[in-house]
Parts: sequence; structure tokens; C-alpha cells
Amino acid sequence: MPEPAPVKPAEAGKPNLTGWTAAARLITRWLDRRERVDELFESLPPGFGGAERARCQHLVFGVVRHFGRIEGALGRLMTHPPRFATRAVLFIAGFELIEALGEPAADGRAAKIVHHAVEQAKHLASPAEAKLVNAVVRKLAGVLTAAAPPKVADAAVLAEYFSHPEWLVRRWLTQLGAEPTRKLLEWNQQPAVVYARWRDTKAAAPDWLKPTAWAGYFEVPSGRWGEVEPLLTAGRLYLQDPGTRFAVELLAPKAGETVLDACAAPGGKSLLIADTMKVGLPAGTTAGAGRVIALDLPGPRIDRLKQNLSRVEGVEVALVQGDLLAGEFKLFDDHRLPTEYEAVLLDVPCSNSGVMRHRVDVKWRLQERDFYKHGQQQQALLHAAARLVAPGGRIVYSTCSIDAEENAQVVKAFFESRAGGPFKLEASTISYPWESGHDGAGAFLLRKS
Repeated sequence: MPEPAPVKPAEAGKPNLTGWTAAARLITRWLDRRERVDELFESLPPGFGGAERARCQHLVFGVVRHFGRIEGALGRLMTHPPRFATRAVLFIAGFELIEALGEPAADGRAAKIVHHAVEQAKHLASPAEAKLVNAVVRKLAGVLTAAAPPKVADAAVLAEYFSHPEWLVRRWLTQLGAEPTRKLLEWNQQPAVVYARWRDTKAAAPDWLKPTAWAGYFEVPSGRWGEVEPLLTAGRLYLQDPGTRFAVELLAPKAGETVLDACAAPGGKSLLIADTMKVGLPAGTTAGAGRVIALDLPGPRIDRLKQNLSRVEGVEVALVQGDLLAGEFKLFDDHRLPTEYEAVLLDVPCSNSGVMRHRVDVKWRLQERDFYKHGQQQQALLHAAARLVAPGGRIVYSTCSIDAEENAQVVKAFFESRAGGPFKLEASTISYPWESGHDGAGAFLLRKS
């Protein structure tokens, strides 16, 4: 039987669209094409918002997060997988059953999940396939319930239950050990907490923002988006995980300095650098606060970078679109900018292995060879950025990865090269999310003599 045609945005705007049906259509596409989840949501019509959009996002994130476990359970119940549209119904029902596990009225909710999945299958697939959905989902709850959290350090068993690629679990078992790997897998399977940084120095944060252990960062409660959005628009609040603070704290930008953010998009760290440079200045004074040069490749993320730089107040900013690896001195000369900086932040592209709770589809897009490819690019970027550090100046190399090949090994290779001669490692940190309670990150402060 041929696969259904891809869902077009216009089709998604039909009057009967609900959060559940929208999720089923997006999951159908994801199963077929493995598109990025954020790009999937862009296909929803602009008018599709509120509670139904939130429900759609919850279901899509849940399916992608638990894909491996649900796929394993379905594989025990079906010899041949059905069409993508039918599979989408089964996967959403599987996620809803996982959510229901352990609830006081789990049996009653499971019966409702079965009935709802069957009814949806009649419309999204066919009446014949609805019969298959009925037979499979009735058994699916039992299969999912029977799978207790594994206590063994077996990569295949851990990979299926915690829905991660087996090769990635093996890698973590080798690098981190059994118990840390299990804690990381458990961490990644929980819905991400939304954190925000309060930027308004003239007023206290509202009471409904929940304080955290990290100064200036708050947890955003669910259901308060109507109050959050005006604060974001006004620039008083910025959605940002506390894990991003490590790189800027190590860099310690000061008022009056000219700071280069060498891989700046989408601009969250550029904004934090500028805000940090203003700390300590006399109240109401911005003169001499300094300057931030934000550099990145031309592309779709530049618009976000421009938007974030527009929120900077009191610090001069300049946006440069260009390739750091393509003759960096000429690039800066062409823009009449310095070629030596007191402080350089190099937050490199990476595997995102420390932020998988937020980026739920990363684990399914990663390939084992990507760590080597990232490491090679990161070394090239570090060599290029290091040439822009003034004598006595400093550079912070940072990632949102917890993998050694993208952190310590890159810095080690740099020091073993001729370029690393004038530099010394002053400080470093690796944030493991199951220990820190927020996204993972790596940051290394190098000082040039």
C-alpha cells in the first residue's frame, strides 16, 4: 500500500484540527522523513495556538523522546509495520500509555486511550487499520507495563528502555561508567524545565517566577505564557538555561573591554556578555561599558542574533556575518574592526549531547562519526579564534556537549600544537546535567602570555 502524501500546511488548517490530530500528522512526517522537530512545528498554521498547540507539542515531544521504547514494544506485537499514518496513531497511544503507567486510575485511562486511538485511526488511516490499532493498543499497555526499569549495565537493554541509540549508550558507558550513564538516560527522558534569566536591573522579578539555585535564573511555571510573552518582548526576561552561564562566567567580561563572540548565533551568550559588562557601573551610567562584536555565518539563525542584539542597552554591539575559518584577519579588516581582543568567546557547534532533554530529536539524528567531525571543526575554530586574542588576553572555548572528544580532547590537541604555545589553561568546568540540575556544558578558560 503506498504511503500517504506529505501533509501540507493548508491541510493542517482544517476546522477539525485538534492537538491530537495535528500531532498524528506531524509524527507521520517525522517517521517518514526524520525532519527536525522544530521544523515540523513550523508547518502548523499560525492561527493554531493555545491549548491545542501545546497539546500537539506535548504529544510530539513525548513520542520522539520515548520512540525507542515504544518501537520495541510494537515490534513484539506486529510482524510487519503498517503505514506511517497508522504507526503515528500507535506511537501516540503508546506515549499516552507510558504517561498513564503508575497512575491510580491507569486501567480506566488505558481503556480511554484505546478507544480514542481506534476512533482517530478510522479518520487518519482507514476502518480496516482501525481494527489493527484496536488489537495492538489493547496489548500494548501490558507490554509497556511489563518492562521494568533495567538494573543491568547492558547497552541494548538500557538503549531500548530509555529510548537512545545503542551505540550512544555504549559510548557513555565507556566514557562515564554505568551509574552516571543510567542517571543521564533518566535525565534525558524527563520533560525539560523552562528557565529564564531576569534582565531588568531596575525591578525585581515577579513572584510567579520560581527562584532557582542560580542567581538571576528562574523557573517558568507552565500555564503562564500570557504573562511571560510581554516580558520577553520588552526585553526584561530572556529564556535561557542556567548551563549557558559557565562560559560567560569564565570569560568574566569587564566594563570597557571589547569582547568578541566568535560563534554568536542565536545570541543568548552575546546578550549575557553585554549584561555582565554593565554590572558594577554606577547607577544610570552606561558610558564606557564596552563593546561586543558578534560574529557568525550567514544563515537562518542570523535573524535571531539580530533580534537578541537589539535588546542590548548601554553596550555597543556590532554584527559581522562571515566565516571565521576563511581568512579571519581580512574579515575584520573589511569591517574596520580590531584583529586583537582582550576577551574572546568561542561557543562552538557541537553534538548537543548535554542538552538532549531540550532537543529531544538530537539523539536520533546523531551518528557516531559526528563526534570526530565536530572535533575536527572545533579544533580548526579554536586555532582561528586564538589568533584573535591579544597578548595577556583570554579565550573561553565552550560547548553544550558532555563528550570528551568535543571538550578535553580538543583543548589537549590545541596545546599539543604550535598555536597552543602562548596559552595556558587557567580554569575549566564540565557540567553534567544529572549533577547540576540543568543542561550540560563544557567550558575552558585559556590565557595568552
